[in-house]
This record gives sequence, structure tokens and C-alpha cells, in this order.
Amino acid sequence: MDTTGKNEQIDKETLELVLEEFTQEQKATNQTMNDLVTAVNTIGSKVDDLKRELDKPMPVQDTGDVKPLQQILLKELMKIKEMVGEQPKSTVKKFQVLLFPEQDAKLFYKVVFSRWLLWLALMLLITKVYDWSIHHSDNQKQVIIKQLENDRLRKSWNYLYNHSGKETKKLMEKAYVKSGQKDNQ
Repeated sequence: MDTTGKNEQIDKETLELVLEEFTQEQKATNQTMNDLVTAVNTIGSKVDDLKRELDKPMPVQDTGDVKPLQQILLKELMKIKEMVGEQPKSTVKKFQVLLFPEQDAKLFYKVVFSRWLLWLALMLLITKVYDWSIHHSDNQKQVIIKQLENDRLRKSWNYLYNHSGKETKKLMEKAYVKSGQKDNQ
């Protein structure tokens, strides 16, 4: 029993020590909190005092004639302007090739996609219609030339057939029949 009693005694003492340390720490924490609250209240009152002072208008004292001071200031400002104007200006030459604008991109795309594409499509259509009309015209000319050649051949055939003898007519008829058979094969 002695050992259990000693253990209980030791546990009580350690608990008392721990509780004393916690209470001391709590007192220190409470003291710092109180110090912080008083510091914040002090700063708040100083800020309020500053606001009240700033809200009060300060009277402006009239010192008298300021025209000579204004003239001196104007002269000095003119001198400064002259000195700045006489200094060499640095110029930077910049060369850029931009595919798209740096600013107003919305306007650029509106112009490009509404106007340029419309004109591009219109020009493409006009070009294709022109090519088709030229091609059609060339084909018509070739057809007319072939018709003229065929008419000439037919007229010369008829002339030869009508103004020749029986033997020539028979030969011509054979040639006509053979040419028809060759075309069919």
C-alpha cells in the first residue's frame, strides 16, 4: 500500500505543479492582452484627435503682394522650358510588320471578315464567270469554224458529184459508204 500511496502523492504534486504553471501563464497572457487593449485604445484616441484637427480649417495668412514672386517664378519657368526645348530629343525608329493590329482587333476583324471577304468572294465569282464566258466563246468559235469547214466540204462534194461522170459518181458513192462504215466501227 505504501507504493500506491506514494504514487498518489507524486501524482498530486505533479498536478499541482502543472496547474500552477498554467495559472502563471494565464496571468501573463491576461496581462499582455490588457496591455494590448490599452495600447489600441490609446492609438484610437490619437487617431480621433488627428481627425478632429484635420477637420478644422486653418486660416490662411495674407502676407501681402505676391506679384514679384510670381514674376520671378514665371521667368524661371520660361528658362526651364527653353533649356528643355534646347536639349536633343532621343528618337527611336521602330520598324514592325504586324499581321494583326495591336489595338482595335475587334474593328480589324469586323472590317476583314465583313468587307474584305465579301469583296474577295465577289472577285472570285467575277473571275470564274469571266473564265467560263471566255471558254464558252472559244468553244462557239470552234464550232462555227468546224461548221464552215463541213459546209465547204459538203458543197465541194456536191459540186464534184453533180459535175462528174458516171464512173466518178460510183467511186464517190463507194467512198461515201466506206467512210460511213469506218465511222460506225
